[in-house]
Order: sequence, then structure tokens, then C-alpha cells
Amino acid sequence: MHSLSRSILLVFFCVCAHAREPVVAREFMVSTAHPLAAQAGYDVLARGGSAVDAAIAVQMVLGLVEPESSGIGGGAFLLQWSQREQKLRSYDGRETAPAAARPDRFMRDGKPMGFMEAVVGGRSVGVPGVVRMLELAHQKHGRLKWAELFQPAIKLAEGGFPLSPRLYAVLQDEQYLRRDPAALRVYYGKAVGERIVNPEYAATLRALAVRGASALYEGPIAADMVHAVRGQSGDLTEADLHGYRAMEREPVCGSYRVWRLCSMGPPSSGGVGVLQILGILERTRFTEAPAQSAQALHYFSEAGRLAYADRARYLGDPSFNAIPIARLLSPDYLDKRAKLIGERSMRRAMPGDFESGTSHFSIVEANGDAVAMTTTIESGFGSRIMVRGFLLNNELTDFDFTPGGPNEVGGGKRPRSSMAPTMVFNQKGELELLMGSPGGSQIINFVAKALVGVLDWKLDVQAAIDLPNFGSRNGPTQIERGSRYEALIPALTERGHDIRLSEMESGLHGIERVPGGWRGGADSRREGVARGR
Repeated sequence: MHSLSRSILLVFFCVCAHAREPVVAREFMVSTAHPLAAQAGYDVLARGGSAVDAAIAVQMVLGLVEPESSGIGGGAFLLQWSQREQKLRSYDGRETAPAAARPDRFMRDGKPMGFMEAVVGGRSVGVPGVVRMLELAHQKHGRLKWAELFQPAIKLAEGGFPLSPRLYAVLQDEQYLRRDPAALRVYYGKAVGERIVNPEYAATLRALAVRGASALYEGPIAADMVHAVRGQSGDLTEADLHGYRAMEREPVCGSYRVWRLCSMGPPSSGGVGVLQILGILERTRFTEAPAQSAQALHYFSEAGRLAYADRARYLGDPSFNAIPIARLLSPDYLDKRAKLIGERSMRRAMPGDFESGTSHFSIVEANGDAVAMTTTIESGFGSRIMVRGFLLNNELTDFDFTPGGPNEVGGGKRPRSSMAPTMVFNQKGELELLMGSPGGSQIINFVAKALVGVLDWKLDVQAAIDLPNFGSRNGPTQIERGSRYEALIPALTERGHDIRLSEMESGLHGIERVPGGWRGGADSRREGVARGR
């Protein structure tokens, strides 16, 4: 990061980190990554809207005020809990590759491209899925009219919103976005506190409000998207956009001690990864380790190595691969994996053998229905292509660059994700906790850390979110730079860990049940808040 932008962002983080307290409410709660998005969701719930209604309003505002993390040009996964039906549903709005995509898409001269070479431009753009997914969820769970839910974002896009220190910092650090004339016009040349106005985004939202999701997938907006992508080495077609379908899928669930945890299944690896980490921890001496000790971090990191090894070997789009979810989460298999953890780090785990990054928000409405939704355009500012006031994703770089394996590029495929919107149920079947996080492939560790903080270390949801981030993705053991866990490095090194200090910027947003209501937490590493009544 540039020194100025890093200084602004660090000052912003420090102020928030010391001031953050959990928010308690009796009726409903919303926790998002930006105050304006939280306000939009709060207002919808206060008018009697459903959690899905609030999610739509939140997403449209986030696409305006947090353009580096999510937007209508990207995708999402959504969990919806119906208190009346006692039923959990999951919705898949993951992007798909254009029909023309081939396994060697990100290869050049027999070698994988550099990451940023692959990201910037049309080659990385997948068919956006979030709007189709929200429309599908609204048809089943909406209470207010679809068009009403776009009004808060339209008003902010036309009237403007103040440039925050965080957005200013990431804009200054960004090297590629300013090459796009539309993005340069909207986001640059402004100081912190000056208003950003995006009338093109407002016009796009007005079209969506009137015509529904089809306004994005057919007609002038779709044609402009195709023109922009194909003008920068992409192969997206109007047929790709027209043919996109969001899907309802079965959630992936498993047990952890006395709780039942549910999350998103493939094409996300997030739910399986979180359940594997916790299932493995349950079978080690993790509970004997003092909370937040080097011994506890050791077990957590080793469980992460094992889960991430399986992620790379087995997980991808279930429409193109047979995903062995039941085997990966079976008690016998988790027993076997847990036995590989000793008192010294294994450094590198191998996948098991069978015998044969983003934004997140959590919402609970007054009747107990809830939504946990993780939404993304993948890299910061996506492909750096702006169309009609919104940025297009670079989600195709979530495929493996080297062909072969369950996550290779293919026409119509959905790339593997790590997004892990998660809900926790108690022994009575009541919703106890919901949360999720952005963070690319680190999401699995971020969510598992916060779950451990609440369920094992008995912290409130805000304190669990604010715990330093740590873990392993089957490489070095990472510890959040500047955190108090740096003091544990000598003890971890003695156990054989190869330590790397990393920024590890999560965006955890969660809500937990408390006597008489709900308690919300928002990640102090971002600028979001929890609001409730």
C-alpha cells in the first residue's frame, strides 16, 4: 500500500478497534460492512420487510459505497432460515464461465499467468449471479415490493455519499482502476468527506426496479457489458448472460460438540472447510488448550492445513464433478485426519485418501427469520471494468490456472469459492448464531476462528470477531500483523511452525441469540456496524 493510504487505513482501524462494542436489540438486527448499508437494511426491517427484503436493500447500497468488495456485477451465496417452517435454504448466485471458456484460459507459453495479468480485463469476467439469486430468494421470501428495495441505493447514488477514509485508502492504493474512464470520473479527484455521486448506477438500479433481474441479463445493459468485456480480451456473450440461472441447493450441515452447524455447499468449499476444521478440532486436545494460547493456535492451524489440502483435491462445481461431501465430513474420516495432528507442525498436509475474497452481512427479522449472505466481485474492484455505474467481477480467476483437477476452467462452470455464510443451531433446533466473512481463500479460517471464539472460548460475538486472525491454508502459519498474537510466535516456532505475519483483513459480521433478543457484532477492520431495534 502507498504510505499515505496505509496510514489513513491504520488510523481508521485503530479508532474502530478500540471503540467497538456489541449491539443488543430485542426485535431485529442487521450487521453489514458499511453504516449506510446497515441503515438501509434497518429501515426495511422497521417497515415490516423480510430478512431477504433487507438483504436486497443492503446489497444495492454496498455496491455503491463498498465497490471494491461486492456489487451487482458479481455473485453471492445466501442462507435463509424460516423460523415458522423450521427450514434452512441456501441459494447459489455464483458466477459462471462463458461458454467459450477453456481449461488453458490462464496459461501462457505453457505456464500460468501472473495473477494481476489474469485479473485485469475481460478474460477474468464471469456471468454475474447476485441479482438473479436475490430475485429468486425474493420470489419465495419477499414481503415488500421488489421495486421499493432499490430506493435507498438510488437516493444515495443520485444525492451522493461521503468518501470514507477506508474507501479513499483503497482507491489510492489501486493501480488499475483509474485506467477505466468511468471509474476515474466517479471515484477519483476527491478528498475524504467529499461526496461521490454515481448517476449511472442509479439509472441501472431504476431499470432493475422496474424490469426485475432481466434488465441486467437482456437488453441494453447486457449489450454494454458484453461490449466492454469483449473489448478487453474477454469472450462473454449475450447468450451467456441470458442463459444464467440462480439455483437453490441443499445446505451442508454437520455437528460440533452440542451444536449443529450449516453453511453453503459446493461450488463453495467454505462450508465443508469450516465443518472439517471444527470436526477435526473436536477430535484433538484443543479443548484442553488455554483459550488464545500457542497450543490452541497450533491445533487450529494444523486442522486448517488438513482442510485446505482436501479443498484443493476434492472440491469444485458439483454440476461437473462428483463431490464426496459425505465422506469428507464422516466421523470415521475426521477421526483419521485428526490423528495426523501431533505436538509439532506437519508444515504441509496431504489430502485424505478414500478407499475406493468480498463482503458479508447478517440479518435477523422480528419473526426470527434470518439471512446470512456473502457477496463478492472477487479481487478488490474486480476486473477493473466499469459498466453502467457498476464494476464487473474477476471471478474466473478463482478457477485453478493450471488445467486438471475438479476446479479447472470450463464453459458454464462455477468456480470454487471459499465463501462460508454459516448458521449455528442449538440442541432445541433454535437459531443461535449466524455469521460470515469476506477474505478470499482465508474466509474459511476467519469464520472458523470466530465460531471457536463464541462456541469454545465463550466470547460475545463482537469480541470473537475482533480476535486476531490466524491459521494455515496448508502453507505457512499466518498471524495477523500488529496483533497481540505476535507474542505467541516463539512458542509456535518451537512447535515447528513456519510463521508469516500478514494483514489478514477480514470482514466478519455476525448476530447471536441472547436472552430476550439478539446481539450483533461488526468487524472493526472495516467500517461496518450492527443496528437493531
